[in-house]
Amino acid sequence: VQTKIPGVTFGGHFGKLARLTEHFSVLRSYATNNSAHTYQKVASGNNPLKATMGALYARVAGTNDPATGMPSNTLVLPEAIDPSLKLKTNFETKALPTLTAAGDLGPSYVAFNPQGGGELKANMQLKLPRNRFDNRRLLLTGLDNLKRRFDEDSLVDLTDKYQQQAFEVIIRGVAEAFDLTQERPETIAKYDTSHLFRNADVHRWYDMSRASNLLGKQMLMARRLCEAGCGFVTVSDAGWDFHSNRNSPKNLGGMNWLGPQVDHAVAAFLEDVHERGLSDNILLAVTGEMGRTPRRNKNGGRDHYGGLTSLLLAGGGIRGGQVIGQSDRFATKPKTSPYNPGHLVATVLNTLLDVGQLRVTSGVPNELIKLLTDIKPIDELL
Repeated sequence: VQTKIPGVTFGGHFGKLARLTEHFSVLRSYATNNSAHTYQKVASGNNPLKATMGALYARVAGTNDPATGMPSNTLVLPEAIDPSLKLKTNFETKALPTLTAAGDLGPSYVAFNPQGGGELKANMQLKLPRNRFDNRRLLLTGLDNLKRRFDEDSLVDLTDKYQQQAFEVIIRGVAEAFDLTQERPETIAKYDTSHLFRNADVHRWYDMSRASNLLGKQMLMARRLCEAGCGFVTVSDAGWDFHSNRNSPKNLGGMNWLGPQVDHAVAAFLEDVHERGLSDNILLAVTGEMGRTPRRNKNGGRDHYGGLTSLLLAGGGIRGGQVIGQSDRFATKPKTSPYNPGHLVATVLNTLLDVGQLRVTSGVPNELIKLLTDIKPIDELL
């Protein structure tokens, strides 16, 4: 299908994105140089700390937003949308923890998984019965009123502010961001991809057993989390191992399910954040751990390939409406300046963080400063 960029076409599954090219850039000369189902090296840019992008961001920004209490680094899996969803275990299940690994930074900076539980999720839950919590709030209010009679110092006002913030976080702030029922029905319908295919159909195939038709609602949750103060959100969409052998449909048949879903979900996200005036505040990166072989195999499928990898970037103040770089005529390798995961990490973190300020901020690991200064962002995006 023809895009809005003269001379640039997309595959036929991506008609909605073809009409929105002014909102994003495609990087043609990007290669992960990785041909295995290992996510950590790609998501970290293979930095010395072995920490993925979200963990690096949380190390600088803090594990929680100071205003809302929202986790700074969050992973959105299909199970976060449908807790009753039971996906089978395959090679992607084993690799998934490496997608948001914190490496040498330690477990405190691993992405919060609202489906997977953990200490942070437990801390966000109200442990007292609501009536007892309200009584304690009334008690604090009474004590504060008494204190005001004897102390008019501004510190009291400051204390009130923090107490109010704590109440708001516990009662509604964090929990509402994960609750899609808070959205207007028409917005949910716009994102929804569950009608595009049946999960039962894709789950017949081992290589697609972690795929789902919930990507649209995962993207909607990601937008809600960004609005609520989550600085880095990772959305996982699995099932793209299209060898077309006995573990996946022949002749790249899996693309007929997953391709239109990405087209629908990403287009809905781009249109939504644009309409809300959030495009400059949210940077979206769409990519994977590897590319696929330029030539089809004997079954009509494609195998693992690290020499050229798909990458789409949108928002965050970057320039849209362009294709950056070129590949050779067989799509085997970059023809122009090659970019790798290190450049992607630098681009993302330079968008989210003030590198100049970090240089004079105490407590920031030297390895992180070196990562942000040694590897340059992708200049054509800026």
